[in-house]
Amino acid sequence: MHELALSQGIVDVVCRQAETGGACRVLRVRIAIGALSSVAPNAIEFCFDAVSRGTLAEGARLEIDRPPGRAHCLSCETVVTIAGRECPCPLCGEHRWVLVGGDDLRVLELEVA
Repeated sequence: MHELALSQGIVDVVCRQAETGGACRVLRVRIAIGALSSVAPNAIEFCFDAVSRGTLAEGARLEIDRPPGRAHCLSCETVVTIAGRECPCPLCGEHRWVLVGGDDLRVLELEVA
């Protein structure tokens, strides 16, 4: 399960930033998991709780945004929302597009004390 390693990375980043800022505790973490990222949000939630034990992030509330997949269609020269990697452009029906968003995982915000 790669979500365990991803969750550990999130906790590492969050704790490092909190320590750098002189925080004693992380209260809330907001992340974005793109709809086309192949990352299971429920697995991230479970793993985050497990790997944050004993760290500044233990007990922190995890909020997950799910930005949609976005692609630049090379045929109609438009940025569109796509539901999956196999989907055609919803405007012109072509499969000639380049993914420009919705396949990433990012830490967006921290709330610390």
